Amino acid sequence: MLKLESVELSYGAIQAVKGVSLEVNAGEVVTIIGANGAGKSTLLKGVVGLEPLVAGKILIHGVDCTRVPPHQRVGLGVALSPEGRGVFADQTVYENLLLGAFSIKQDKERVQHLVTREYQRFPRLRERADQMAGTLSGGEQQMLAISRALMSEPKLLLLDEPSLGLAPLIIVDIFKSIRALRDAGLTILLVEQMANQALAVADRAYVLETGRIILEGTGAKLLKDPAVRAAYLGKH
Repeated sequence: MLKLESVELSYGAIQAVKGVSLEVNAGEVVTIIGANGAGKSTLLKGVVGLEPLVAGKILIHGVDCTRVPPHQRVGLGVALSPEGRGVFADQTVYENLLLGAFSIKQDKERVQHLVTREYQRFPRLRERADQMAGTLSGGEQQMLAISRALMSEPKLLLLDEPSLGLAPLIIVDIFKSIRALRDAGLTILLVEQMANQALAVADRAYVLETGRIILEGTGAKLLKDPAVRAAYLGKH
């Protein structure tokens, strides 16, 4: 579903991603773990076209999308739930969901069906439908960010740090939702600092360090890897 070939990304003179190659197959949850500043979020922005590649290639469903603009990548079935949630604070929950369905806005019946589906997924959003998104709790904003991304009916969902800044009980709920999406057949590329939970839900995983992939394997294998445990799980 997604293939990156020797991808390089930079912020000005700083090379943030250095020759990354990875694959995500249909129906998988693939996790990228790494420390702050490793290049994880930059890599996801590159996948959706928010950061231009310096070098390398991005293929979605086998199609070279390296120069395809972001809105057309949404049309190819890719959606991002960004780090920091990025909800439209001065819009209601309902309006945020509608914005997520912008690419199919002409099909009003379909859009309303998708809104109902997301309210069923996260009942709290139904309760807050007319509330300004900026007044929601962190956990509610994260639910909204995920649902907004799902409103475009992606085949590949990119989740960037969905647990960031959330209370432990809310994190449990978010990972339950990720498992439910996986079980429903959605393909997910997950960037997450909570390596323990991320690897537990992952079919496969990559470890990114200073812009390079230094390790890859199944989630279960990396959970048991002594170097990964020492560096990212706080265990030796």
